[in-house]
Amino acid sequence: MRRQYQVGAGRIGDMRPVISTAELADLLDSDHPPTVLDVRWRLTGPSGRDSYERGHVPEAVFVDVDTELSGKPGIEGRHPLPEPAVLQRTLRAAGVSGSRPVVVYDDGDGSVAARAWWLLRWGGHRRVAVLDGGFAAWSAEGRPVETNIVRPEPGDVVIRPGALPVLDADDAASLARSGVLLDARAPQRYTGEVEPVDPKAGHVPGAINSPFTEHLDENGRWRSAEELARHFAELGVGPETPVGVYCGSGITACSVVLALELAGHPRPAALYAGSWSNWVADPDRPVATGPQPG
Repeated sequence: MRRQYQVGAGRIGDMRPVISTAELADLLDSDHPPTVLDVRWRLTGPSGRDSYERGHVPEAVFVDVDTELSGKPGIEGRHPLPEPAVLQRTLRAAGVSGSRPVVVYDDGDGSVAARAWWLLRWGGHRRVAVLDGGFAAWSAEGRPVETNIVRPEPGDVVIRPGALPVLDADDAASLARSGVLLDARAPQRYTGEVEPVDPKAGHVPGAINSPFTEHLDENGRWRSAEELARHFAELGVGPETPVGVYCGSGITACSVVLALELAGHPRPAALYAGSWSNWVADPDRPVATGPQPG
């Protein structure tokens, strides 16, 4: 018998952006299960679809980051935002409805799932959560896994962009001077020691390195609100500080936006959607290298 369970306080209903495996299991066993999206993805490939077909959370629908949660690569970046109408078609095909909560997961740390979380929130859907620990945690706990290709009934979600702020390159440069611009990439990419994907190495002048991996504890789960608040305070982020975030192409930076919300920052951080791949597309934009001051 399915549990009579309503989404309520302390779960997705109050817009908490991270959900535990136990909470998701309860939701799936309720009369009001969420839509579940599998967005496993790797920077250098292969597609996460193969992983999905080998096993996924029950009733999860695979959505591809490269082709469905991004526009066509070009001067705007490697993963520009999709056109709202295209995103709406993608999400409806995945069964997403405005009245039904959505849970998103990736391979583990939530940094990729945060892209789908961000897009849904940007589009006006507020009942969205990322699975803490992702599919790795779900399977490690021996929870049920399916291998079938899920083909859901179409959803009715309406995408109305603008619910979360977005930066372009000029905005990002300005914010690095007037507020805090966080660079979510690994330290070696920030300093310019390595650059595995884009044509130039380094960072936006004035940006502060805040690797997305620092949001996790030793068990690979999201750190507490108090820990995250201390972390961002050490980077100069105060309650009234305007904050923007970028990464290589606008994927993992979304997890910093999520982490700031978890930390209780009162205003949503702005995403520089084109990120470093857009910044270096213009040869006249300055590039900084080396560690950040102080």
